[in-house]
Amino acid sequence: MPELGADAIPRFAVHLREVGAVPVLALTGELDHDTAPALRERLAEALARAGRAGRRPTVVVDCSELAFCDSTGLNVLLAARLQADGQGVVIRLAALRGHVVRMFDITGAGTVFSIHPDLDDALAAA
Repeated sequence: MPELGADAIPRFAVHLREVGAVPVLALTGELDHDTAPALRERLAEALARAGRAGRRPTVVVDCSELAFCDSTGLNVLLAARLQADGQGVVIRLAALRGHVVRMFDITGAGTVFSIHPDLDDALAAA
């Protein structure tokens, strides 16, 4: 069986799609200082899309495949939440796991976000 190269699976990826009228960002891999700019860019795009929604605008961030988040990644999410609040948009986080849950618990960041056990629950609350 051939071995996968180190670049066969990206270290971090962020995919933006819409479920109904709700922008959903799916995060995969490790969110850190080097990969945070990609998330920052996609969050800005998602917030712009959410602002065009007719009802309570919402952005959902699916963290089910997010393996790691450092303080830089957390700060990107927190800054986006502040921007979203100013625009009347809610950011809902879905499916935090492992190290990511620990980061949110230790920092208290979990108290400022709407956190849901899975993507379906976050979308239902939108």
